[in-house]
Amino acid sequence: MSSSFRAPPVSSSDEIDLVALFRAVWRQKILIVAVALGVGLAAAVYAFTTTPMYQVSSVLRPAAINELDALNRSEVYSLPPSAALLRVAASLDSYETRLGFFRDNQSLFQTFVRPGRTLEQSFEEFNRDAIVLTLPDTNKASSLSAFIKLDMNYPKGVDGVSILNNFVEYAIANERQQIAADMSVIVKNRLDELSGKLEAARSSYLNDKQIKIASLQEVDNLRRAQLTDELKALREQLKTQRNDRVLQLTEAIGIARSLGIDKPTTPTSLGDAGRQGGSVMRTEINNQQIPLYFMGVDALQAERTALMARKSDDFTEGRISQIAKELQLLKLNRQVEVLNQRKNEDVFLAGVEPLRAEMARLKNLNINLDSLKLVAVDQQALEPLRPVKPKKFLIILLGLIAGGVIGSAIALGRSWMNSRSIVSVAYPKAAVLEGSLTK
Repeated sequence: MSSSFRAPPVSSSDEIDLVALFRAVWRQKILIVAVALGVGLAAAVYAFTTTPMYQVSSVLRPAAINELDALNRSEVYSLPPSAALLRVAASLDSYETRLGFFRDNQSLFQTFVRPGRTLEQSFEEFNRDAIVLTLPDTNKASSLSAFIKLDMNYPKGVDGVSILNNFVEYAIANERQQIAADMSVIVKNRLDELSGKLEAARSSYLNDKQIKIASLQEVDNLRRAQLTDELKALREQLKTQRNDRVLQLTEAIGIARSLGIDKPTTPTSLGDAGRQGGSVMRTEINNQQIPLYFMGVDALQAERTALMARKSDDFTEGRISQIAKELQLLKLNRQVEVLNQRKNEDVFLAGVEPLRAEMARLKNLNINLDSLKLVAVDQQALEPLRPVKPKKFLIILLGLIAGGVIGSAIALGRSWMNSRSIVSVAYPKAAVLEGSLTK
């Protein structure tokens, strides 16, 4: 016996009936609401029990030009406002500066201190995420975009306002001290350099002075030696001339004796000595030198005796007295004496007035670096009105949404499981009925 009855085949299609799906989920709306409320409640518990996190900010901008004018006009240290801002930014971002502030203000960081941790480990927990530094955009030339912003996130119970404001002041003071130290070193180095140049000029002057004195003394010594040689030569010459004169006189005396000339006479008188006659007046003109023996024996012997008794011939030569005068003047060089008697050598140094003026300026340089304003605090950290974390409303809203999604997923899962169970139960019954009809 056969029959045409067939059990309805189970559909193998992957198509989803959205209306049926929505009805299945809607039938379990109480479950979805319950799950959503449960997750939302858990989110609310988290939002109200977690430690609130607050955020404070501070903004720094370049100082006015007049604030750094005294420093820049010193011609020792050049620091434009933009460079000062970057220096402060580097100090704020420096690990050493932050660690130094942490060490010097431990009372502000008691929350970050944990038993069993070193000071550096406690600082690392604070430094890792607490302060965020925003640097100026170097690609923009506008001074309006030049600023430093510091954001600090801290949990409830921490005095974040005092920490951030004091840290900014600490970094500025630290950079101010560094500039003061740099200024001190630069001024000292320049003073040492100028002192070295002044000492070099003094040494050069003393060398020139010694060279000048030596040159003057050398000229005097040379002149003295020349005059001494000249004096000696003149005396030898005069002695030789005196000896020659004595010999000439001796020879003339012999001739005069042989001629019988005792008194001075002339050749004409000698020739007329034997003639007799009246008195005659003669005029003798002769262009030749009369021989010496015509002076007569008496005159010649007297001259020879005087020459032989002479001790010195200096008075016979006027040049000797001049030499004696020059030698007397050369005994003391007044120019050398004046050079040696100088007491303040520095007043004679040439070309050192600019060095002295610069040294005086640097020594009298008085810049009050304690009040130097490197940056302008455009915005100080203020006590926040509300925490930035957690955002309670957003957390609860997200909890409700997540709960609704989870509840819907659970409802869909239950509907799918139920539909599988119905199909698996209905299909075997239809197969049994079909087999019996076939028989």
